[in-house]
Amino acid sequence: MKRAPLWRAIVALAVVALSLYVALTQSARLGLDLRGGTQIVLETKNSPTVKADAASTDRALEVLRQRVDALGVAEPSIARSGEKRIIVELPGVQDPREAAEVIGRTAQLTVHPVTGESAAKGTAKPAADGSRTLPDPDRPGSHLVLGPTALTGEGVKDAEAVLDQQSMAGWLVSLDFRKAAGDSWARVTGEAACAPQGAPERRVAIVLDGKVISAPGVNEGVACGTGITGGSTQITGGFDQSEARDLAALVKGGALPVPVDVVEQRTVGPTLGADAIDASTQAAIIGIALTALFITVVYRLMGALASLALALYGLISYAALVALGATLTLPGLAGFVLAIGMAVDANVLVFERAREEYLGARSTELAKPVRTGFAKAWSAVVDSNVTTLLAAGLLFFFATGPVKGFGVTLCIGVLASMVTALVITRVLADFAVARRFVRKRPGLTGIATTGRVRGWLSRRDPNLLRHRRRWLGASALLVVVAVSGIVLRGLEFGVEFTGGRLVEYSTSRPVDADTARGAVSDAGFPRAVVQESGDGDITVRTEKLTNEEQQRVKEALEKPGGTVTVERDELIGPSLGSELRQKALIALGIAVAAQLIYLSVRFRWTLATAAVTAMVHDVLLVVGLFAWLGKPVDSVFLAAVLTVIGYSVNDTVVVFDRVREGRRRNPRGDLESTANRAVVQTLPRTVNTGMGALFILAALAVLGGDSLADFSLALIAGVLVGIASTVFTAVPLAVVLEHRNPAPPPARPGRKREVPDGYSPLEARRKKERGTGAVV
Repeated sequence: MKRAPLWRAIVALAVVALSLYVALTQSARLGLDLRGGTQIVLETKNSPTVKADAASTDRALEVLRQRVDALGVAEPSIARSGEKRIIVELPGVQDPREAAEVIGRTAQLTVHPVTGESAAKGTAKPAADGSRTLPDPDRPGSHLVLGPTALTGEGVKDAEAVLDQQSMAGWLVSLDFRKAAGDSWARVTGEAACAPQGAPERRVAIVLDGKVISAPGVNEGVACGTGITGGSTQITGGFDQSEARDLAALVKGGALPVPVDVVEQRTVGPTLGADAIDASTQAAIIGIALTALFITVVYRLMGALASLALALYGLISYAALVALGATLTLPGLAGFVLAIGMAVDANVLVFERAREEYLGARSTELAKPVRTGFAKAWSAVVDSNVTTLLAAGLLFFFATGPVKGFGVTLCIGVLASMVTALVITRVLADFAVARRFVRKRPGLTGIATTGRVRGWLSRRDPNLLRHRRRWLGASALLVVVAVSGIVLRGLEFGVEFTGGRLVEYSTSRPVDADTARGAVSDAGFPRAVVQESGDGDITVRTEKLTNEEQQRVKEALEKPGGTVTVERDELIGPSLGSELRQKALIALGIAVAAQLIYLSVRFRWTLATAAVTAMVHDVLLVVGLFAWLGKPVDSVFLAAVLTVIGYSVNDTVVVFDRVREGRRRNPRGDLESTANRAVVQTLPRTVNTGMGALFILAALAVLGGDSLADFSLALIAGVLVGIASTVFTAVPLAVVLEHRNPAPPPARPGRKREVPDGYSPLEARRKKERGTGAVV
C-alpha cells in the first residue's frame, strides 16, 4: 500500500461496506410501471366559493387520503405536485374505473326530508324554496320531491360498511354523527315519523352528488317529534360489499373543498412490470458481461480491475438509490443500466492517459504513469460528467412520472461513476502496479502496449482536419435531410404531448390489426388508431375515451381475441399534454443554454459554440431519424434526447480538453495541428467508450421489450452520431471559428532587463505585477 494513500483505501472500503449493508438490509421502491397498479393525477378547479390554490389543494388531499385508506389498497401513495395537482398511486389496482370514480367524486352528501312524489321528471337544481326533484331509486319512473337540506356530510363523524344482520339481504352503511348533526337527524326523522305509514313524507332522502342513493322510511317504532336519537343511523339500499365499502369511504372522507378533474391516468398490468424487470435484468447482465470482457481484452489487468470496479459501481448506485428513497421506474431502470455503460468512460480516460504517459517515457516504471494518468484525466472526467449532470437535472425538474426516475438514476449513476473511477479504481490500480510480479511484467497491465486503434493511428498519422470544410458540408447536408423529415413527415407525438388515451390489450388468441380495427370500429370508435404491438398485443389510441368506453372496447376485442387483459392504460388530458409539450421545449432550450454557459466558462467561446452546435446537430439527426421512421415521440424519447445531449457534449469536451492542454503547452503552435493531434490522441478513448455504451444499448434494444426498444434506438443513434460529430463537426467548426476570431497572443517570455533608475526593488516588483516596467 505504499503507492496508494491510506485515506483513499479507507474511503473506498467504507463506501463499499456501507453500500453492501444498505443493499442487503433495504429494498428498492418500485414504481407502478414495474409492480403494476394505477396512478391518477388530479387537478383542482375553482369553485363558486373557494379558489383552487395550495391551501385548498392540501385540504382536498387530506379528504382524498381518507378515501384512499378506506379503499383498502396496500401501500397507497398520495402527494401534492405543484400548487393544484395531486398524485395518487394505487398498487395492484388494475381497473381504474372504480378508483377514479371513488377518488375523484366531490362527495357532497346531504340529507333531505321528502315532501311528496311526482311522476314527472323535475330538476336536480334547488328551487326558490330550496326543494328539488330527483329520481326515486326504489321506484323506477317515479321522482321524489325533496325539501331543503337538513344536514350535510360534514356532520358525519364516521362511516362503516357492515353486513345487514337482521335481513341478511346485503350490506348497509352505519353512520355516526357529530353532536349537532345528530340533533338535526333526530329532528328530520321525528318530523317524518308524524306522517302516515306508506306516505312519501315518511321517507328521508340521502343524496350524494345530486343523486338519491337511499330514501328509507322511518320505522313504526320511531316516535313522532322525537325521531332517531343516539347520534347514529344506518343507510340501506340493497348494497353489495363493494358498493357499501365505497359509499362508506366517500361519506367518511367528506366533501372535497374544490372540484377535481382527472388530467392523467396510468394503469400497468403486473405481468408487464415483471417482464420489464426480467428483460432489463437480462440486458444488464449481458451488457455488463460484454463490456467487462471488452475492456479486459483491451486493457488486460487494468481492464479486469475496472470490471471489478464496475461491479462495485453497480452496488454503490443501487445502494444510493435505495438510501435516498428514490422510486425505481422502467425508464429509471434503463437509466441505471445505461449509466453502467457510461461509467466505463472515466476508466477508459484514465487508462488511455496512463498508456500515453508510459509510451512517452523512457523508463519502464508503472506507478508514475498510472498516477499521472489519474491526475491528467481529472479535468476531462469532471467536465464530461458535469455536462451529463446538467441534462439529468433538467429531466428531474421538467419531466413527469416515470421519466423523472430516469433523471434521478442517471444523476446517481454519474456521481457514483466518478467515485468508482477516481477512488476505487485508483486504489486497485495503485495496489496492482506496486506488486513485484506486475512490475516485472509491464505488458500484463495493458498500458505498456499501444492498442489496436492507437497503433493504427500511429502508423497512418492521419490529418483528419485537412478536409474540414467537406466534413462541415456533409454535416449540414445531414441536418437538411433530418429537418426535411421533420417538416414533410412530421413527428408522431405520443399521448403525453397531444392528450388522449392509449390502451394496450393482450389477447389469448392472435388478432391481426385489421380484425381488431374492425372490432373497435363496431364498438363505436371508427377514428381510433389501432396497431399491433409486441407479442401480438393490440394498442388502441383515441383522442377521448372514458373508463366505461374503454371497457366497451375491451369487450369488443373479446369476440375475436378471447380473454382480453389490459397491459397498459395511459390517459392524458389535453391541458396536461399542452403543458408537457411546453415543458419539453423549455427543457431542450435550457439544456442548450446551460451547456453553452458552462462550456464558455471552461473553454473559450469559440470552442463552446462549436460544441453546442455539434450537440444541436446530433439532436436534430436523432429527431429526424424518428420522423422518417414514424417512431413515437413521447416523454421517454425526451429522456433519450436529453441523454444524447449529455453524451454528445461529454465526447466533445474530452477532445477540447486536449486542445486546451496542447495550446497551453505550445501557445503559438498551429491550431489545426494541435486540434488534429487532440483528435488522434483521444480517438482510442472515443472508440472504446462508445463500444462499452453500445454493448449495453444493444442488449436493451434486443431484450428490453417494446417499452425500451425505441428508447435504445434513439440512444444508439445518438452515440454513433455523437462520436462522428465530435471528429467531423465540433473540432472542424472550432478551428474555423478560431481562425476567424483568433485569441489574443500571449505575452512572450523574455529575459530580465535592468531595473530602471529611480525604482526600488518593491516598485519594480509592483511594475512587474501590473505588466509594465521591470519585465518584457
